[in-house]
Order: sequence, then C-alpha cells, then structure tokens
Amino acid sequence: MTTAPAPAATCTVTAEEIGAYRDAVRATLPAAPDHQASPVHAFVLAHTLAERTVSALTTNESGPVQVVHLGQDIRCRRLVRPGEQVTVRLDVLGARREARGTRVALRSRLTGDGAEPFAELLTSALLAGATALEPFGEISAGAPAPAPSGPGEAVTVIHEPTEEWIRRYARASGDENPIHLDPEAARAAGFGSVIAHGMSVLALAVEEAVDRYADGDASRVRGVGGRFSAPVAPGEPLRLDLQPDTARRVVRLTCRTPAGPAVKSGWIELASSVPSAASAGDGDRNGGGDDD
Repeated sequence: MTTAPAPAATCTVTAEEIGAYRDAVRATLPAAPDHQASPVHAFVLAHTLAERTVSALTTNESGPVQVVHLGQDIRCRRLVRPGEQVTVRLDVLGARREARGTRVALRSRLTGDGAEPFAELLTSALLAGATALEPFGEISAGAPAPAPSGPGEAVTVIHEPTEEWIRRYARASGDENPIHLDPEAARAAGFGSVIAHGMSVLALAVEEAVDRYADGDASRVRGVGGRFSAPVAPGEPLRLDLQPDTARRVVRLTCRTPAGPAVKSGWIELASSVPSAASAGDGDRNGGGDDD
C-alpha cells in the first residue's frame, strides 16, 4: 500500500500566539527574558495537519481509535517568527501492525519566509484499536540523537503540574483533547485523572535547559527529542533530570513521576552561538522578529 502525502496547510503565526504558548509552558518559571518562541512551537504548528492525517488514515476503522503519542523529534534551523506565514507539509512514512493497533510514523516540514524548511519533525504514534490500515513503508527511530562530548554536572529539578497549568497549555497549544481537560473522559480512556500533554512536559524540560545552558536564549536550540512512556498526572511531583555534556552542546534528559519514567531517551541540542543574521531578526511580540 502507498499513501500520498497529506495536503499542505498554511497559517500565519501571530506574536500573541507565540507569546501565549511560551508563557503557558513557563507558568511555573520566571518570565522569559526575551520574546522568542518556544523551540517546541514547531510541533504546535504541525499538530492540526497531523490530526487531520490520522483521522483520514482511520476512516475505515469499525471501532474507536485512540491516538497515543509515542515519540517526537524536532530539528530546527531557527525559531518561528511573529507574523510569519508558515506552510506545513506532511508525509506518512509508514505503518506497522502491533498488538494494540497500528504504529505510524509521520514527517512534517515547516517552511516560512524562505525556500528551505526551518523545522522538520518526526512523530511516532500508536493508533490503538486500528486494525484496518494495511502496513506499508518503514517505521524508523529517525536520525540518532547527537553524541555528547562527555558528562557534565547533572541537575535535578522538581515541578508539580496543576490542572490549571494543563488547561492553560491546552488553550495555548490548541490541543483540547478531553483526556487533558475532562476527568470523566480521562477515566474512560483508562487514566486515573486528567493528564498533562506529553509535549508540555518536553517543552518544560527545554525551558529549564535553555535557562541553565543557553543563557536564556531559546534560538540556540537546534533539536529536541524524547520518547513518551507514561502519563503525568496533576498534583504529583515531576522530576526532570538534566545531564549536559562538558561543552554544553547536548543535554540528555529524563522526566519521572512517582510511578516511573514519563519521558525517556530525551535530548536537547544547543548551538554554541547564534549566527548574526538570525540574531538581527529577533523582535518582540508586537513586531516581526525571529522566535522559534
């Protein structure tokens, strides 16, 4: 079976949207020292098209299908800019049958003010309950995480997500899946309570790394990745373990709850410096500048 690429989607990203998303992620942290976008905002821009694509893939399913986000890699050349028109193009790389349903791999490329994509995302998801989709293509782990230069000094940070933090992230990201907002829907899906978005946890870890290892400059982030292994419930301590390398170019990360790892095999790649051309374009939320 072969599947044609999903149609492209285009949107214009406002400064208010960029600011609201990063503020939501950093609600438990000091305000960002600049008005740059979150490096994870690229996922937000690709998410709607990915949802539409998954819906099309599961049209012929006879029963309900639950989408379980398994892993996410983001490679970014720069941040998204306020006022920029972004085009998202998505390809379904493959599908593979598994015991609980069908695993799919999606690749999204984001292009803005320029001919070359400024971000590329590889998403792995399980379509739990999906049995009608025929296997095709390849499911791969993507490019390997960057190699660290040697272990630096590890840092552990504890957060405690709240229902309000989860609701605020849902509004800012546009991902208002009931399992994040409605306790009854969450219990029906097999969870004890509403749960945090996996990408909110990863985005929070990125902000912690940016503050500690990139002098607060989010534009130095060149890549982010992680595998989602367990849900994060509100009211429970969330432990972020950050392990930078000696050059502070690669940060390994693990996110844990009392129940065990929630994000495994996490990594963040940082540039040692930002090209002057990129820095010169940085602006604020009311103007046009570089942000994600």
